[in-house]
Amino acid sequence: MKKKTANKFKQSNKLGMFSVLIIVVSICGVLLYQMKDLNAKDKELEKTQSELKQQLEDEKERSEYLEEQRIYVQTKKYVEEVAKKLGYVYPDEIIFKPYED
Repeated sequence: MKKKTANKFKQSNKLGMFSVLIIVVSICGVLLYQMKDLNAKDKELEKTQSELKQQLEDEKERSEYLEEQRIYVQTKKYVEEVAKKLGYVYPDEIIFKPYED
């Protein structure tokens, strides 16, 4: 009788160990899948970060250009250029136009 009980105990012990092994393997599988997913997201975020850094640099350059333009449009030289394009002249200025046939 002791042999039957011992065999049942060994069988249930093997079944328990097999169940634990399956649970551990499945947890490892889930963790590996999550790690793969997180690595893909990490690469995507790094790419987005580098794009945003480049965009920031471009916007800084644009901001510098606009600041230079803001200063330039406040100068007398710019006002004179725009006035000449519109056809304005100084009161004592003489305009020579080419002869047209």
